[in-house]
Amino acid sequence: MPFAIGIEHTKTETNVGTLMRSAFNFGASLVFTVGRRYRRQSSDTVAAFKHIPLLHFADWDEARRGLPMDWQPVIVELGEGAQSLPTFCHPKRAVYVLGPEDGSVSQIVQARYRTRVVIPSRYCLNVAAAGSIVMYDRIAKEEVAAGVALADGRAADGRAL
Repeated sequence: MPFAIGIEHTKTETNVGTLMRSAFNFGASLVFTVGRRYRRQSSDTVAAFKHIPLLHFADWDEARRGLPMDWQPVIVELGEGAQSLPTFCHPKRAVYVLGPEDGSVSQIVQARYRTRVVIPSRYCLNVAAAGSIVMYDRIAKEEVAAGVALADGRAADGRAL
């Protein structure tokens, strides 16, 4: 299923490059930033920008006009009302929204979008690492649902195929 992932007000371009690389590897349809421009970084070792779109938006009004219609935003962040990632059911057409490295998603995002997911951890995670974990969880759950076989011939949920 198609999905997108983006960072709001990113502080470092390196995290965008790392997120791009992971997004390409995990099958994202596009990556976006809101409030910050991206320059190619050495952390994007696969030149993912050549394979999937990277969109830049000045603000959320511009993002709402530019992001695909009928996709469900999911805030990835610590906070009240967030569902734990291990039990989270990913929307078919999700747009994952990550906050900046040194803060939280903006009040605008929190007011507009209600679906929240949190990655259980002792402390906050690097933004690119958090995005990678969410994307991995998404594809792992899709493979379990599809009964994809592991190397030993079992389904990902342990069943014999």
